Amino acid sequence: MTRRVLLSWSSGKDSAWALHQLRRQSEVEVVGLLTTFNEAFARVAMHGVRRELVLAQAARAGLPLWEVPLRWPCSNELYEARMRELLDQARQSGVTHLAFGDLYLSEIRAYRERLLVGSGIEPLFPLWCRSDETMKLAQEMLNGGVSAVIVCIDPRKLPVSFLGRDYDAGLLADLPEGVDPCGEQGEFHTFCHAGPMYTSPLDVQVGTKVERDGFHFAELQQSS
Repeated sequence: MTRRVLLSWSSGKDSAWALHQLRRQSEVEVVGLLTTFNEAFARVAMHGVRRELVLAQAARAGLPLWEVPLRWPCSNELYEARMRELLDQARQSGVTHLAFGDLYLSEIRAYRERLLVGSGIEPLFPLWCRSDETMKLAQEMLNGGVSAVIVCIDPRKLPVSFLGRDYDAGLLADLPEGVDPCGEQGEFHTFCHAGPMYTSPLDVQVGTKVERDGFHFAELQQSS
């Protein structure tokens, strides 16, 4: 039986690689990308990427974008209520699974699983691995053609000088000791602009860099 999968889409490298991996499974049909947006600013809730760039990603992935608008600030209760509404719509549309690009944080996985209890939709974690396997995964993504740029940094965990850099072998070599190569501990977030999950790459440039709420963001602009 074919699994009809909705994929949680952050705009970053991990969700993009999860899409590629899911599409390599014959029993899986990815039917859409799910993204939460800050409704006040029309940006991805954590990455700070503008909505129009995520729509461009979805178009190149050949998939519809399922949007979940969130207030800012957003309580966890409101987040879960909005997600339950979305999950109900998804189930009625024939979605059987919701996939996440999480790697190894067991508490995050457990939360995702609890959120889906009673929804009629099952969770999938196509990239799940051990914490000591993320360098291998990072190299696999790069060797597979993924191109991404760092768009958000937690300065408590990674120097701000990494903001706006390409996610490549040079960056991996420069990461300080203790920083996860995939940023799974929240050190950084990326925007994936090219890879085998897209029909063509997005031409983006790094613009203004700003600090908001203790995090540093790089504004991306799509070239015409």
